[in-house]
Amino acid sequence: MKRRSNLIPLIAEPENLRRAFVKARRGKTASKEVLAFTDDLDDQLLQLRTDLLSGVIRHGGYRKFIIHEPKRREICAGSFSQNVLHHAILNHCHEDFERHQLFDSYACRRGKGTHAAVARAQGFSRRYAWYLKLDVRNFFASVHHETLSGQLQRLFKDERLLNIFDQTLSTYSAIPGRGLPLGNLTSQYFANHYLTPVDRWVKQTMCCPAYVRYMDDMVLWHDDKAQLLYAFQQITEIVHLILKVELKPVILNRTTKGLSFLGYRILPYQLKLTHASRKRLGRKLVRLNSEYHQGLISEKEAQRRAQSLIAFVDHANTAALRKDLLKKADLASGAPL
Repeated sequence: MKRRSNLIPLIAEPENLRRAFVKARRGKTASKEVLAFTDDLDDQLLQLRTDLLSGVIRHGGYRKFIIHEPKRREICAGSFSQNVLHHAILNHCHEDFERHQLFDSYACRRGKGTHAAVARAQGFSRRYAWYLKLDVRNFFASVHHETLSGQLQRLFKDERLLNIFDQTLSTYSAIPGRGLPLGNLTSQYFANHYLTPVDRWVKQTMCCPAYVRYMDDMVLWHDDKAQLLYAFQQITEIVHLILKVELKPVILNRTTKGLSFLGYRILPYQLKLTHASRKRLGRKLVRLNSEYHQGLISEKEAQRRAQSLIAFVDHANTAALRKDLLKKADLASGAPL
């Protein structure tokens, strides 16, 4: 596939930078940093354009904080200027990354997402007797910078763009030479692209009939258990020797026993929430109700967030659970939510 070059002049176009600004500020218009950037918009965008054309990017420090849902993770929030820069780059590079994704890669892609991945997985669980589930240990923290840089060089030809990517990688490391900051837009694209060698081996070399990947969560289905064991051996080699990361303990089981995937327990003809998802949803609803009654959020915001949480539940066979969660959160009939 031909590598594209001379992308920086397109990325640095004033109209592209304005589009990037509009994307980056969505949901953040009340932020002090965004308001300050907006008040000085023309000069800020001119500075970004100058930086891009010179190839020297000003990366501010990350604001780091810990989240505990669905598991403990460190989030790195970059400056608003940095977010605009990343949107500007990916306005023109999105299609290059997209062309290298196979159909059954579902994370961070338009028209894909969690629910589409779960539906696809359940369809395969109905058709095949066995599944193999794999995922990478500490994935974002263990991505190998040199390996990723090599992948990006095979994707793009523009030296100034590649230099900016390398500068972006150098702003963060969990351990020397490894790690992507959770919270960066570029991190989502880099991480999703990092595992494409596994996708291509599964679909093009092994010709596995059924495969779904959501970021680093990978599932293969087959009627022949031996084929899945062979796939595990080969994928382990790719992951260790080529990508330089490590897999968690493998799960190989019959589809009738159920597959835990993206917060759901998938059986051929039934979809449930995992135990962890049920507990997490209960905690979130209770916390949401508390924030509303303390006056920390408006009724409109509380309703929006509650509907988002319940939408996750509604995809599963959970009518009784939905009712129970609402009751526990004091959101039953007559309550504001």
